[in-house]
Amino acid sequence: MENTTTPVTPTSVALRYGVLTGLASIIFSFILLVTGQEGNVPLSMLGFIIWIGGVVLAHKFFKANNGGFMSYSQGLGIGTLLSAVSGTMGAIFRYIYMEFIDPSAAQRGIEAMRVKLETQGLDDEQIEQSIAMSQKFSAGPVGLVFAIVMSIVLGFILCLIISAITKRNRPEFE
Repeated sequence: MENTTTPVTPTSVALRYGVLTGLASIIFSFILLVTGQEGNVPLSMLGFIIWIGGVVLAHKFFKANNGGFMSYSQGLGIGTLLSAVSGTMGAIFRYIYMEFIDPSAAQRGIEAMRVKLETQGLDDEQIEQSIAMSQKFSAGPVGLVFAIVMSIVLGFILCLIISAITKRNRPEFE
């Protein structure tokens, strides 16, 4: 009997795990937003664990279906594309949530930022400048594009490290 399975490619693995990681991140973000915990930094850091878990699982799947091997560049490509897919999904979700489902969530974020800046000792003018700058890059379509670009850049930087750990090159003379 002939083997009819198609070999996996870095792109196919990245897309599959990007969607899965994006869905997990959306569910986690939704829970944080609904419970009013989006400002809880330690809890929000669990989002990075979801993302790291998605990248590691994608690398593991690729290696399992590629003879146990994955080059550094393949791992970096998988992680970066996974970040782009999951980041795009997450950014679209946040945009829809903040614009249409619960516009007061954005206002809660601004108020939390104001309190944090006041405790740091900034005066009113500095606080208003900081909030205006933050709103410029976090609201509307500009915020959507900025979130996508930042997820790709951050994903690339973190995958430089993760891919170095998870890579397994083919032997030279095999």
